[in-house]
Amino acid sequence: MTEERLSLAELLEKAGEGDFLRAVAETVLQLLMEADVEGLIGAGRYERSGERSTWRNGYRERTLDTRLGSLQLRIPKLRQGSYFPPFLEARKSSEKALVAVIQEAWIGGVSTRRVDDLVQAMGLSGISKSQVSKLCKEIDERVHAFLDRPLTGEWPYLWLDATYLKQREGGRIVSVAAIIAVAANSDGRREIVGLHIGPSEAETFWSTFLRSLARRGLRGVKLVISDAHEGLKAAIRRVFGASWQRCRVHWMRNALAYVPKTQQSMVAAALRQAFLQPDRAQASQMLRHVADQLRPKWPKLAALIDDSETDVLSYLDFPEPHRSKLHSTNPLERLNKEVKRRADVVGIFPNEAAIVRLIGAVLLEQNDEWQLQHRYMQVEAMA
Repeated sequence: MTEERLSLAELLEKAGEGDFLRAVAETVLQLLMEADVEGLIGAGRYERSGERSTWRNGYRERTLDTRLGSLQLRIPKLRQGSYFPPFLEARKSSEKALVAVIQEAWIGGVSTRRVDDLVQAMGLSGISKSQVSKLCKEIDERVHAFLDRPLTGEWPYLWLDATYLKQREGGRIVSVAAIIAVAANSDGRREIVGLHIGPSEAETFWSTFLRSLARRGLRGVKLVISDAHEGLKAAIRRVFGASWQRCRVHWMRNALAYVPKTQQSMVAAALRQAFLQPDRAQASQMLRHVADQLRPKWPKLAALIDDSETDVLSYLDFPEPHRSKLHSTNPLERLNKEVKRRADVVGIFPNEAAIVRLIGAVLLEQNDEWQLQHRYMQVEAMA
């Protein structure tokens, strides 16, 4: 192990900044191959052992094309039998690397025109736009299989959040909403269950999306958490017969917009007193009290409180251990940031299909990560 650490330390000192990662990758893969061969032979280099099955017989050179560039590897040879590293596949490594690079380029927001430059910069031959489109169909198939998958069991909580993106449409650049749906089932496992693109204010938009979730098996919904959108509340009642929780964070921002900046801290502290109450009755009483105090000075703020009191306190009708996750869409904050980061690379999407491809791929990655985390937590709880 000391020798391995020294090898990496020497690389850090000797390699140039641009070549360091490639040099590290070559060293790590070489160490893995040497360890594999030692296990296959039954003895280390120059080691005398009665359990030895064969001997080393030099190396053969092999180039592995990766996103870090071409790695120069030395594959150990044996006098009897053969060894081929499991991370390589004869005659197909460069093709697989190329497909992976093109897929990641699309997911990372690289335009079709720039993919050819990317491939050539890696030391590989160029690729046409038609070939890029053909290879990227695999991403579309995986994304649509994920977004259209059947849902089973009970899903009491559903979060909906919108990310606004720019898209070309009929020669114009328009703003569209990418609505992401995340649900938690009765076991506490959360999953990304849907993606829908369109105008977020239309009731028909929301009804269509929610019905598509219901057709795929989303049932048992008791509470939907989202920002305020026209038509959404009616669609929730019509499709799921569920309650609606207006995102408390967004509600607070809307409320403070009626107050001068110099007074916002004081008003925010007063409003938060309602959310510290142990039950809905006391929270409602406190919120009405605050509204009455603020009404003479800021009547529009008081009117907002009057109109939204029921919706912003809906989470208090549910079990106390769940409430910290139910009062806002904040549990999706990290997911939204990652979606926005990837989308910002593209800037303006050419069409809706491109949005679904990119955002859908990001959601697929994140959902897989959530499932791994959930299984890990289950194992930890059983230990």
